[in-house]
Amino acid sequence: MRIEMIFVAVGTTDFDDLVQTVDRFCPTLGEDVVMQIGHGHYEPQYARFFRFAPSLKPYYKSSSLVVAHGGLGTTIEVLEQGKPLVSVSNHDRYDRHQDDLLEILEAEGYLLWCRELSQLPEAIEQARRTTFKRYDRPECRIAEVIKDYLADYRGK
Repeated sequence: MRIEMIFVAVGTTDFDDLVQTVDRFCPTLGEDVVMQIGHGHYEPQYARFFRFAPSLKPYYKSSSLVVAHGGLGTTIEVLEQGKPLVSVSNHDRYDRHQDDLLEILEAEGYLLWCRELSQLPEAIEQARRTTFKRYDRPECRIAEVIKDYLADYRGK
């Protein structure tokens, strides 16, 4: 029997507001919760947690759902694992650039963007019912573009 697990990731910084919010409603989720809390000060009472790991991929793979900060690296890594993702912008740490990324990815159907932590329980329930679009990493052609540019430059 597979045990359902929600994984929460905050990255290398701290995002105590997210950790505290999830911890507060952990008992109502009906699943185990594991949190990666980074440099945060708050330690969850109702979930297992750790600060850092060499890779979070094993946690993504074993989760039924991921709740994470809105950083690009984490977002793409979770999407590549094909897991339902609820992303939350960390406005205490950054300007609103995460919002731009999350707005586009949500509009394309890849994830659910939770704009306010007060909406997180509803966002998790919605993500459980949603079939998200599969994310395929675009082919990176930057090396080819640079090579062609240099070839053209040398030819002049």
